[in-house]
Formats: sequence, C-alpha cells, structure tokens
Amino acid sequence: MMRPGAQQYVVARPLYSEESFAEEHEKVYRQRKSMLDHVKQYFTCDAKRAKNAALSLLPVIGWIRIYRIKEWLFSDIVSGVSTGLVAVLQGLAYCLLASLPPWYGLFSAFFPVVIYFFLGTSRHISVGPFPVLCLMIGSVVTRLVPDDGPAANITGFEGLTRDEQRVLVASSVTFLAGIMQLAMGVLQVGFVVMYLSDTLVSGFTTAAAVHILVSQLKFVLGLVVPGISGPLIIFNKITSSNVCDIVISLVIMVVVFIVKELNDRFKSKLPVPIPIEVIMTVIACGVSYAFDFRTRFGIDVVGHIPKGYEPPVAPNLQIFQETAVEAFPMAIVGFAVAFSVAKVYSVKHDYTIDGNQELIAFGVSNIFGASFKSFAASTALSRSAVQESTGGKTQVAGLLSAIMVMIVTLAIGFLLDPLPKSVLGAVVIVNLKGMLMQFREIPYLWKKDKPDCVVWFTTCTASILLGLDLGLAVGLVIPICSKKCQELIYFTILLSLQIYEPEGVKIFRIPSPIFFANIEFFRSKLVGFNPLRVLRKRNKALRMIRKLLKKGDLQWTSKGFLNTSFQPIKELEDESNMEELDQPTDFKDLPVRIDWNGELPANIVVPRVDLHSLVLDFAAVSFLDISALKGLKMALRELIRVEVEVYIVACDPYILEKLHDCCFFDDEVQPSMFFLTLHDAMLHILEKHPESTEKKFDNGKLIITHFIFCVKTNLHLNYITVL
Repeated sequence: MMRPGAQQYVVARPLYSEESFAEEHEKVYRQRKSMLDHVKQYFTCDAKRAKNAALSLLPVIGWIRIYRIKEWLFSDIVSGVSTGLVAVLQGLAYCLLASLPPWYGLFSAFFPVVIYFFLGTSRHISVGPFPVLCLMIGSVVTRLVPDDGPAANITGFEGLTRDEQRVLVASSVTFLAGIMQLAMGVLQVGFVVMYLSDTLVSGFTTAAAVHILVSQLKFVLGLVVPGISGPLIIFNKITSSNVCDIVISLVIMVVVFIVKELNDRFKSKLPVPIPIEVIMTVIACGVSYAFDFRTRFGIDVVGHIPKGYEPPVAPNLQIFQETAVEAFPMAIVGFAVAFSVAKVYSVKHDYTIDGNQELIAFGVSNIFGASFKSFAASTALSRSAVQESTGGKTQVAGLLSAIMVMIVTLAIGFLLDPLPKSVLGAVVIVNLKGMLMQFREIPYLWKKDKPDCVVWFTTCTASILLGLDLGLAVGLVIPICSKKCQELIYFTILLSLQIYEPEGVKIFRIPSPIFFANIEFFRSKLVGFNPLRVLRKRNKALRMIRKLLKKGDLQWTSKGFLNTSFQPIKELEDESNMEELDQPTDFKDLPVRIDWNGELPANIVVPRVDLHSLVLDFAAVSFLDISALKGLKMALRELIRVEVEVYIVACDPYILEKLHDCCFFDDEVQPSMFFLTLHDAMLHILEKHPESTEKKFDNGKLIITHFIFCVKTNLHLNYITVL
C-alpha cells in the first residue's frame, strides 16, 4: 500500500536495444594523452616543477619555513627530552630482541632519526627501533650466527667475534631492506600498504607480540638458553631460574603497568606522562650497583657500553643473498606500521603525508644507519605517543631526542653498566599490552564479519607457527579486487534539448566491493575537498566569532555582524583541544546560524562547499568488510558535519542487514539516507532543493529527460519523467 502523501512519478521511454541506442545517441569519448605526451610531461622541467621536486624530496624545507619559534620551540624541547629518555631505554631493551649487544640499540635510535628529520613527511612519529622488526632481525641473526655451533659459511666472517658477526648480519639485512624501501619509493609504489588490511595487521602484530613475549622470558627468568628459544626449551629449564631476576622483573612490571594505567586515565590532567620506565630503570641501576647484584646473585647485566660511535662498515653481499627473502617483509612491515601511525597523527593535526616519500625517507634512513651498524628502524607506538602527547609539534622534537641518545652514547653510557637485563625484558613485556589485547577482537569479528575473523585468525596462527615472514605471506594470499570508482553526472535535459546539471548534486557509483584495499581510494575520490579540514576551519571560525562577541569587538545587528574594533583582527593560532574541532558545528550560543557560503564577519575565511547532496550508487557493491565499514562511516559522518546530505541507493539487502548488525547507524548516520533507486533519491533531492533545477512549462508540468553519463566507461542511460 502506498504511503499517504508520497510523491509519484511515471517513467516513459522507447524500448532500446544496444544497437538502436548507439544509433540514436552519439558516444562521448574522453581525450586521452598518448604515451609520448606522458614522456614529454615527465621530462619537462621549469622553475615551478624544480621547486616542487625540492619540497617533495626535502619536506623539512616546507615546514621549517612556517616554524613558529615562540609557540612551538618550548613544546618541542619538552617533547624531545621526554622522548629521548624513552628512546634510550627502548633502544637498549629492543636490541635484546635482535640478539645483539644492547648498545647497538642506541645507534638505531640516533642515525635513522637524523635522516628522517630531513626526508620524512610526518611531524609526530618517533623513528627508531620497533619490537616486531627487531624480532625479525633476531631470527635472521640467530639463523646465520647461532649461539651453539659454527656460524654460516660467509665470506667476511673470518677474524670476527660472534657479536661482530651478528652486527654485520643485522646491518647488512637492514641495508638491503633500506634499498628495497628506497626502490619502492622511487618507483612510486607506496600504495602497497593498502593491501595490508586492519585485520591482517592486527593478527600479524598479535602473533609478533607472542613471539616477543616468549623471547623475553629467558631474561625475565634469568635463564641461559640459545638464541630465540621456544616455550618448550624455556619450560624445560625453568628450574634453573634466577630468583633475583624474577623478583626484579615482577616489581618492574607491576609498578610500570600501574603507573601507565594512571597515565592513561589522567592524561587530560597530567601536563606530561610520568616516565615510569626511565624512573624504574634509574632505581634498578642504583640498587644493582649498590648491592652488587652481578656478583652476589649472578644476574646478567648490560655491562660495559663503549663510548662514541664505530666507523662505518660496508654491507656483505653474500649476506644479501642469504637474507633477501627475510628483508622484503621487513621493508613492508616497517613501512606499513610507520605509515599507519603517521596517518593517524596527520589527520589529527591537519596536514598531509606522502606514502612514497615516507618509503624514500625510511629507505635512506636504514641505508645510512646500517652503514654505522644500526638495525632496521620504524616507529614504536608507545614512543610516538610520548612525542605527540608531550606537545611535540614537528620533527625538531625527534632531532632533540636523537641528541639525548647521543649524549648517553658519548658521555654517560657507563652509568648503565650495572642495569640488569631482566629490567629491559620486563619493560618490553609491559609495552606489549596493547598488541596482546588485540585478542579481544576475535569475538567481535566473529559476530560482525566472519571472513575478516578468518583473516585475523589465519594470519595470527600462521605467524606464530610458521614464523613472521611466512605468516605475513599467508595473510596476503587473499584475492584483492581492483580498486575502481566511477563518478556519475546527473543531467536534466528539457524538451528544448538544453542540458542542465543540477547544482550542488554529485552522484558517485562504486562498481566493485568496498574493502580494506580500496576504502582509502574511495574516500579520496568522493568529493573534491577534505571535509574534515573544512569542519575544523568552521569550528575555528566559530571559536573566533565567540571570542570576538565576548570581547565586544563583534556585534550582531539587524544587518548582520558588525566589526566594532578599529584594529585588524588576527586569526587565532590556538591548536589546543583539537578533538573539539572534529565535533559537529554548534550554533546554540550565537545570535544567528552562520551561512558558510556567504560573507563571514571579521575577515574570516572558510573554504566554500558548493555541494549540498551526494548520492552513492551501491548497486554493484556486493561486499563490505570491517575496515571498509569503519572508513565509510567516518566519511559519511565528516560529510554530514559539513552540511552535505548523503544518500545511498540500490543497496543490497545483505549489506543493509550487515550495517544494522554492526551498529553502523547513530544520531548522525541514519537509515533514512537509503533509497531504493537512484531516481527516487534524485527526485527527493530536487524536491528538497528546487533551486537546483526548476523550470516550468505553461501547462504546469515539467517533462524531464534524465541522462546519466559515466565518466570513465562512457555508458549512457536515458529516461523521461513526467511531474
């Protein structure tokens, strides 16, 4: 039964075959560039292109020009000192995962950071050792240079101690991974990170956390076992545990865990997170030295840390041949983790990052660092969180953290001589909490999306049983559909054959499933602007208007806002409470609702949004995974918050049911945005926004031919509506 008061329409058009349709309607072709045109454009150089190339290869030039010394320098100093202290401790601790002498971790916390300062596009990540990469390096090191038995027959090992052989292996495989990252960056293949879904990365890092946990048990229990040993070997020797190491580890883990929880709970009230790892390390060093734990209880300590840096060393080509298979997943994982963290902070602080330039930055960082005997660098989540949460604005904070590491290496490293290795193992285990807690995703994924759950469980299980490199390969063996989106333009053609495109309306067709590999491409192509950036500009403008009204520099009159200040009004540079800028615009305490496309008071400039309606054609969307669902909801919410109405048409009932099951809808994203057909949605939009296309004939009826043109495939659809 028809809903009372519902609008009705009648569709009448000739019956067409493909041949008759082609005869009556001329096909529209896009003008395409030839290969020669692309080659000419690629090799054409002018002043503007040279400048853009320099800014692209050296991003430091771009942000150093706008560096605000008064506002940012103090924050960067505080952040750099805090991050540097954590980097020293994590460098020593994570080096144990790589089965190398601890002080080489300080090299990895210094050399890559300096290079990334000049070449990196993220302003907030902290570059240095990453536990998963360290573990992958450790597996290669112990394979070629085992604890028991002779090392592999490799030219260049002659006359070297076991530690020196291991350092050569680690630096060589790092050099090779850096070459691979640099090559991928030069070849512009930064998109490879899209093929690592959220569920795959979650399962992989959870498995890595399990490996890391097992590898650190020998330090926590004070056992002497070969290399990276499995749980069975450790269990067989558990009766030989050192009680002193166990007590130290338990105390460190309990205290650090409690204080970290307090840091999270009261982070809004604490100016700087309590550096509990550093505090406990200093205390443990002092107690170990005072009571001579090494002699009295036989615990294993860090020992002598040589001052200064070692001369550069060339990589071993034979090691390249032996480790090429392991180096490639290192290059991918290191880049993927760093890029994911960098993307989070770039969105939060409203700037852009370049995946290809990030590959170049990490590639050069690893090549340069490996020459000075450091191992593969990425970013540690906890260290990056410290750098950002303590007020870091740019990579000046990262450079200062590297200087802190350099001071320890050159001057005060001897103070860490009595530090028990069980302390470092305990710190590593406590920092695994976030990765180990990802096990909680299994029930959610099983209930909401069983295919994603299978990907997570398979990747995790394979990585635990087969090793991290083969586990990652297993997780990637999933058919990936090509990422392709098409934009539709909805025309209205009057009988006079004049063509009108409804103003403010955009139709977007997605002719493939939406999933982790194409969701970011889909979001980037939806509209021609960044809705989150527009929202933040609007909220900043509202913040400024409220401040001016409160000070009396701005007043509301019958003719609009009146600027009563005789001095020029400067734009607010306050970047505090960034989270508030992402919330919907609130006009409740203002005298009038702001017209964002009109003239704004006090010379405020906000990007115009001429789009009022966006229609998403889901007719060909047969599948949505969890990553796509989250990305889609985020995209819709951002558009709705900048007053763009979103409509989804021809959605498969299975997709709609899944959206309900996964709690997709809320107060902003509502089921009412779904329409049966594209025509239903367009008629609703034209009724709601008649100014878009409203032309009447003398008889009071409007006969409109709706013409849909697909930009990429040049398909045509033509039908008549009588209103």
